[in-house]
Amino acid sequence: MMVINIPSKVVTIGVYGFNEEQFFHSLLDAHVDLLCDVRQRRGVRGAKYAFANSKRLQARLESLGIDYIHLKELAPTVDIRNKQKEADKKHGIAKRKRTVLGETFRSEYQHEILQKIDFQELAKKLGCHHKIIALFCVEKLPQACHRSLIAQRMAAEWNVKVEDIIP
Repeated sequence: MMVINIPSKVVTIGVYGFNEEQFFHSLLDAHVDLLCDVRQRRGVRGAKYAFANSKRLQARLESLGIDYIHLKELAPTVDIRNKQKEADKKHGIAKRKRTVLGETFRSEYQHEILQKIDFQELAKKLGCHHKIIALFCVEKLPQACHRSLIAQRMAAEWNVKVEDIIP
């Protein structure tokens, strides 16, 4: 039986609330060696967060010695995201002001995405040499983002510590 190496720690980080230097320094301070982009679309509108657009992000990570992988299979579908938009609208909450995910989003994401992921296979895909991985999306607060659900599952499956990096 093959031994699958898993990361020793998982961190989560969003782009909102950081400036470019703070964002990359936070990754370095956490000793991240692999950034896992769990966004469906890998772009952010506006100049303020242009550094988080895929090509620029990957180039900067490479210069810092941090590997990059896009895990689109962990991104919420458009339908699931739309359900969160509906809940936000119903409660009068702007996306960037959201502090928690809606129950419908959480349930649908668990059922449609997380239950279908083989976390042993995912560990293989991430590579055996990565020790600290970062789950990356855009929301400032982890509990307002699907990355928190992924991190919870990784903690349970892999028995690893999770740390949230918040600006």
